[in-house]
Amino acid sequence: MPGQLDGKVALVTGGASGIGRATALTFAREGAKLVIADMNEEGGQQTVHMITEQGGEAIFVTTDVSKAIEVQALISQTVATYGRLDCAHNNAGIASGGQRAFTADYPEERWHQVIAVNLTGVWLCMKYELAQMLTQGGGAIVNTASVAGLVGLPYASAYVASKHGVVGLTKTAALEYAKQGIRVNCVCPGYIQTPMTAPGMQDPERRALMIASEPIGRMGTPEEVAEAVVWLCSDAASFVTGHAMTVDGGYVAQ
Repeated sequence: MPGQLDGKVALVTGGASGIGRATALTFAREGAKLVIADMNEEGGQQTVHMITEQGGEAIFVTTDVSKAIEVQALISQTVATYGRLDCAHNNAGIASGGQRAFTADYPEERWHQVIAVNLTGVWLCMKYELAQMLTQGGGAIVNTASVAGLVGLPYASAYVASKHGVVGLTKTAALEYAKQGIRVNCVCPGYIQTPMTAPGMQDPERRALMIASEPIGRMGTPEEVAEAVVWLCSDAASFVTGHAMTVDGGYVAQ
């Protein structure tokens, strides 16, 4: 049975682990050819291997999404390898790095780092992805935001600001390119079991708080987010654009 994305070319940033890896594997399951981008070459190559050993096609490109020249090279290599770019999941991001502080006390250096990766990185990826998609007559982009892009989260000002920015970028681009065959959406995960949340999970008290904040009574899995991303990129979501889809166990419904 053919997949939802047979013959399509999909790019996943932050594809070395967590939500990015799960999304790449789901794209491959649905018949897409993959480009995996990450700064973690070992993890990225492992994702490629997981795809190719199942009969799929994938390449890895080492990329720092906060640097325009590297993002431009990533898109160029994607097109040089596969001839086009149909789907993009701009997922690369960083947490606050254990930096929990009141807004007035938040370190300036860490602020710039979080914004550079989580917000500027998404914008740079969209900038070059959109340019390519315009030349070929369409495409679909899904950005990874967060429930922190929809509500406040104390002691995480940079992360929250960056993710609110991703939601705003998504909606703006969706309006700008709606008539040109390009759909732009974002997913807003709640607490998901990934390497990014692993440090918090090791603290029993914080783990209990994370689980208690989820009405569904558990944390989510990367695969659950991946299914939403791939659906948003598929023709099944052809009338969906500018949407911030929560995959959060009811977190923001409280």
